[in-house]
Amino acid sequence: MIYLDNAATTLHKPRAVDEAVRRAMHAAAGYARGGYAAAMRAGETVYACREQAAALFGVQDPARVVFTMNATHALNLAIHALVQPETRVVVGGYEHNAVMRPLALRGVQPVVLDTPLWDGEAMTEKAKQALADGAELFILNHVSNVFGYAAPLDAIADLLDEAGVPLILDASQSAGVIALDVRRHPCLAAVCMPGHKGLYGPQGTGILLALDDRIAQHTLLAGGTGSRSEDMRQPDFLPDALESGTPNVPGIAGLAAGVAFVRAVGPENILTHERRLMREFVR
Repeated sequence: MIYLDNAATTLHKPRAVDEAVRRAMHAAAGYARGGYAAAMRAGETVYACREQAAALFGVQDPARVVFTMNATHALNLAIHALVQPETRVVVGGYEHNAVMRPLALRGVQPVVLDTPLWDGEAMTEKAKQALADGAELFILNHVSNVFGYAAPLDAIADLLDEAGVPLILDASQSAGVIALDVRRHPCLAAVCMPGHKGLYGPQGTGILLALDDRIAQHTLLAGGTGSRSEDMRQPDFLPDALESGTPNVPGIAGLAAGVAFVRAVGPENILTHERRLMREFVR
């Protein structure tokens, strides 16, 4: 079978992903719920994935790698934490409804960088104007799920770095395919991604790189953590602040194997291979 829908989900995973899921299903028990061997294996499995993801994206503290159900969940967490009804938000113009609907729920009508498709210079100029007009937060779709258009992330992030304006990056289509090192741009407040696309993990997994300390102070769900269970307040430290309830340990185990595959092959090599396949398909 020739499968052409990897942008929705990667169907053909590395064999190690399937094997990791199976091992976790049979050998890993309650994450952060006990000190016996099977529970400790769950904890080790989850932490190993944090370390893999942190290494892939240049995150210095693996605790800032927060596991979510999907990219939509990650985007909601970031937007809920960083957007207030009065926040002057700018979006790139090719945003998913996983961005636009949470903004609407927060009562925000964002400024849209309305520029011609494929014109990165025009988008950058519009971003510069939005900053001059008092923008307080940017949300950018790194790669459009509709057009495949890659936004000029470096050019826009350079402007935001200089202005001190934070950026939420929707990396749903780019994570694992386009190399990203979060240390390059201090403006990155959050990077949101699914596990089941370019990271080759199972469906029902996602990652939020919570780079802005404010994100830990806001949660969509409270309770169900394995730490400070006697306290009526939600833990205020990462990742516990944002990871309520039992995590998808088998899914995270598979995601760790997928991220390890991406690191071994290299996002730049994956992108080169995809472009080669695209040219062959067009031919």
